[in-house]
Amino acid sequence: MSLTVLFFSAFISSTLFPGGSEAVLAYLASDAQHPLFLLVLVATAGNTLGAMTSWGLGRLLAIRYPFRQLEKASQQQAMERLQKYGSAFLLLSWLPLIGDPLCVAAGWLRIHWLPSLVFIALGKILRYIVVVYLVGIAGAGV
Repeated sequence: MSLTVLFFSAFISSTLFPGGSEAVLAYLASDAQHPLFLLVLVATAGNTLGAMTSWGLGRLLAIRYPFRQLEKASQQQAMERLQKYGSAFLLLSWLPLIGDPLCVAAGWLRIHWLPSLVFIALGKILRYIVVVYLVGIAGAGV
């Protein structure tokens, strides 16, 4: 496996398609052929780029389906919460099941791209650091 596989796995995992970038990262970290910081950097770059792709899709959706057209009260509440907390809420974009739609929603609500990028990247890098740390603990037999 290579850094390219890690990048594309991370990218796909961060779109609305399922993926397993953590498993690829864990394998490469345990293989110890690449520096850990490089693995974390590549995984974060791919995952962040995928999340920003989702953000861009949300931005395109806003043209066709404006925010005011949401029918369900629960949908309205979720979007209002995201608007209230803004881009900082995107720190949660690493979470399974809700992270990808959260990025789409941020684009849909036209949350500025730069703070979105920063908070998405921060959440993703912290997750990958934890994965590498846990692989290190498991490898040490702790």
